[in-house]
Amino acid sequence: MTETPSPSESATLTGERADLLRTLSKHRDFLRFTTRDLTDEQAGLRTTVSALCLGGLVKHVAEVERVWVEFILDGPSVMPDFTAMTEADFAKRADEFRLLPGETLAGVLAEYAAVAQRTDELIAALPDLDATQPLPEAPWFESGVRWSARQVLLQVIAETAQHAGHADIIRESLDGAKTMG
Repeated sequence: MTETPSPSESATLTGERADLLRTLSKHRDFLRFTTRDLTDEQAGLRTTVSALCLGGLVKHVAEVERVWVEFILDGPSVMPDFTAMTEADFAKRADEFRLLPGETLAGVLAEYAAVAQRTDELIAALPDLDATQPLPEAPWFESGVRWSARQVLLQVIAETAQHAGHADIIRESLDGAKTMG
């Protein structure tokens, strides 16, 4: 697998930010690599009992990263009110996990690349990784907690790595191909 250096890595970024972005880039590459040589139809197939497909995972990870980066800049107002979500809201959110009619693997990969570039540029330019925002109200967040930009980036890394693992299982179930090994 060929790792694509992010714009910030090719610059003179060093230290913690370079380490964090390098780790995120590695997990992004694992996720993208699972989609190699697939058709749009294959990228939309469910190969396990879950509703997940490879194209949908890339689409979801891009959206999650995009929202968390917006959170770094603008706080919880960019996120939905998780305490008031309806069945319709959850159904719409489920569309993040599948390729919808008219969506292509190339399209979701291009969107993911654009989101990744924006994240890398923001993290490279952010004055302070310790700057915090209050987390939105949600059943899974402790009330009144604030996260630093660093914590948000670690969350994005964790989500990307977790979903890259899911993608590896889906791809192996699809045609036996593996990300590693």
